[in-house]
Amino acid sequence: MARQRDDRASPGRVELASVPGRPGTWTLLVDGTPQSHVDLGDPHYLEFEYMRWLGHLADLAAPPGAPLDVLHLGGGGLTLARYVAATRPGSSQLAVEADAEVAALVRQRLPLDQRPRRAGGGRAGRVRVRVADARAVLEEAPTGSADLVIADLFAGARTPAHLTSAEFDAAVARVLRPAGQYAINVGDGPPLAHARARVATVRSVFATACLIADPGVLRGRRFGNLVLAAGQQDPPVAGLTRRAAGDPFRGRVLHGPELDQFAAGAKPITDERAEPSPAPPSGIFAVR
Repeated sequence: MARQRDDRASPGRVELASVPGRPGTWTLLVDGTPQSHVDLGDPHYLEFEYMRWLGHLADLAAPPGAPLDVLHLGGGGLTLARYVAATRPGSSQLAVEADAEVAALVRQRLPLDQRPRRAGGGRAGRVRVRVADARAVLEEAPTGSADLVIADLFAGARTPAHLTSAEFDAAVARVLRPAGQYAINVGDGPPLAHARARVATVRSVFATACLIADPGVLRGRRFGNLVLAAGQQDPPVAGLTRRAAGDPFRGRVLHGPELDQFAAGAKPITDERAEPSPAPPSGIFAVR
């Protein structure tokens, strides 16, 4: 579906594109790369396939409707924070956004609705936004303070090197509660060397993990997003598999021996040898 740029948005580096036929729906772009898709009228609607997978993880992180303490590393348009607020009233959420221009545009043009909810008289919960480096905030966060940590960390189209390492993942592990889950949005393409290394890195810190991706991406046919979930307790693999298989764009879940095979030979990333995630092919995210 063709999108139209919004003349009222910040021109050039950070901007919004509207979606014809879906009023109140916007795509946030940074340097031409889509960062978030936000439907102001329906926070349950998740357009991007990787965001749907992150939503599944949030749905399965606790009994339905139970509030969560969520740390979003990478705020963007606050799509998932809006989703958690709508599906889990009373949740406490902190979103960390490194780009002050993004945070300002979202605050101005895509405001959060935190009015009291009618059903049961509860509140949607608090969503705080902090402009800062994700790792700096993570390293200051209280131990055992989060049920769910979401790392959706991109500067333009690439994840900065210092946010990909085992040291970074160890800081996440400290902040999570024993049953907490960690989810990472990874961008990669053939031969998926970065994604394999990210799996090896997470598994060097956490007891168990699984990977969700489009089958074509897993087969090395194209560049795309992969969602890596990890924890000290098993992620909800069966539920994720059912939900991902039922999505409009089907996702495949790798766990156990299949994930062993995927990451075979890959070494964990350390701060010393970390590099930014690969840049996507030119024009892959073109917005008409």
